[in-house]
Amino acid sequence: MENSKQLANRFREVILNGKWIANTNFKSALEGVNWEQATTKIGSLNTIATLCFHVNYYIAGIIQFFEEGSLDIRDKYSFDCPEIASDESWQALFYELLNNAEKFAQHVEQMSNEKLEAVFVDEKYGNYRRNIEAMIEHGYYHLGQISLIKKMILESEQE
Repeated sequence: MENSKQLANRFREVILNGKWIANTNFKSALEGVNWEQATTKIGSLNTIATLCFHVNYYIAGIIQFFEEGSLDIRDKYSFDCPEIASDESWQALFYELLNNAEKFAQHVEQMSNEKLEAVFVDEKYGNYRRNIEAMIEHGYYHLGQISLIKKMILESEQE
């Protein structure tokens, strides 16, 4: 169980409370971002809202697999962010991400070492550990994008 608790805490670090790797996390980086900023398009980059939706899409899909045994998420839908046209809809997406992240971490920390080494869905996907680590890496990848996009937006607002 120690391995699963460490993985769960590493996952929490990227989304909820860490500062060690990136000196920030999703929660800290996104607190104070309003819906206009979250939906601001910079060139061909994804919006902050779209990136939050994307990360949450995978977290929610894997939670569903943990709870129901079916993996129904598809890459082609992972950027299909619904329209964010108010602060309420932005906050709903943001808090859904935070709540799902904690739920995901709770599932992970309950896993035995045997479960972590077991096949995840299909052998082609590897084991549970590999997929949980991929979620952590995926989170940091998009956290970096969000941090840069946010900086670009804030700089453009100061001009």
